[in-house]
Amino acid sequence: MNLMEHMGIEPGRLQFSWISSAESTKFVETVKSVTQAVKAIGPNTTYKKNPVKVA
Repeated sequence: MNLMEHMGIEPGRLQFSWISSAESTKFVETVKSVTQAVKAIGPNTTYKKNPVKVA
């Protein structure tokens, strides 16, 4: 188990990519790919916010 999994973050939620400012096409493709991967995983219920109670 790695640190991210230990913290409750699935491996597919964190991705790194080196993209030059001249590689706009690669940036767009990477963003689309990461977005699809995270949507496929679904919501992370580990860090769900608790509703605030107002007095």
